[in-house]
Amino acid sequence: MPLEKMKAAWIPRFGGPEVLEIREIVRPVPSPDSVLVRVRAAGLNRADLLQRQGKYPPPPGYPAEMPGIEFAGEVAETGAQVRSWKKGQRVFGLTGGAAHAEYLAIHERLIAEIPPNLDWKQAAAVPEVFITAHDALWQQAELRRGETVLVNAVGSGVGIAAVQLARAMNARAFGVSRTPEKIEQAKQYGLADGIALRDNLDELAAAAERWTAGKGFDVFLDLVGGSYPSTVQTMMALKGRMIFIGTMAGSRYELDARYLMSKRLCLRGTVLRSRTLEEKIAVTQSFAREVLPVLANGTLRPVLDSVFSLGEIVKAHERLESNQTFGKVVIEI
Repeated sequence: MPLEKMKAAWIPRFGGPEVLEIREIVRPVPSPDSVLVRVRAAGLNRADLLQRQGKYPPPPGYPAEMPGIEFAGEVAETGAQVRSWKKGQRVFGLTGGAAHAEYLAIHERLIAEIPPNLDWKQAAAVPEVFITAHDALWQQAELRRGETVLVNAVGSGVGIAAVQLARAMNARAFGVSRTPEKIEQAKQYGLADGIALRDNLDELAAAAERWTAGKGFDVFLDLVGGSYPSTVQTMMALKGRMIFIGTMAGSRYELDARYLMSKRLCLRGTVLRSRTLEEKIAVTQSFAREVLPVLANGTLRPVLDSVFSLGEIVKAHERLESNQTFGKVVIEI
């Protein structure tokens, strides 16, 4: 019996968006503890751009030629040992790769059920940004009611998700972006205030003094790196928590022990991609337990920048690479 085929985005060689192809390849078969998902839409992320460039290889077990780390779709088939899911259920989640394809096989405990108020495109814009922001803010930083959060790259997918999660916790989120337009857009999702900065961060100190009444930020969610950690360490509150997620502006910076010690700061770096299966399951289950109800009642909203078809994968990569996006770039499949 011939193996069934599917269409998938393919990286034949490393390079710019133009190297991407759509190929017909063999459809995956679920293992006993996995489900086969018919992918209906998938988010596009920086990790996909870096994978295409040869700068961010996928975890072991995932093909370097197939990008895609988040998806939304319906269960098409279940493995012999699967009891949690049935054919036709709408699910979404994170994976190590290969999500930009018509079908994806994934462990049954790495998916969650899509709330009924979200369509495929909206659902595809949820997993990476809300799981990342939830794990960083609610779990690792232990954000509490009334606290203040500073988020740089606040117009990014994770940035907007973090703003919404802070608001849902009755905390106040402040943001930095390179353009004033993104600051204004983020205010629609709960941003208390923000400032547009490029390379010179001097104005941030005065803004921090004003926003926090001189107390400093309780949490700093760093999605950029570069000069931000060195600058923001001076603006942190006593027992503040600095959570490092991104390095787009650079991975090297200086921290001063005088601030770390006198303020008793907690510094933590985090990444989801390289965690063990059990750690990823724990993150997914925590997201399903704590975030899905808030998505279902409309308090949290996925934010879409643009939508492309799978055949327009090159244009989708170009759009995300432009750094002009606000919210998620999504691919319909």
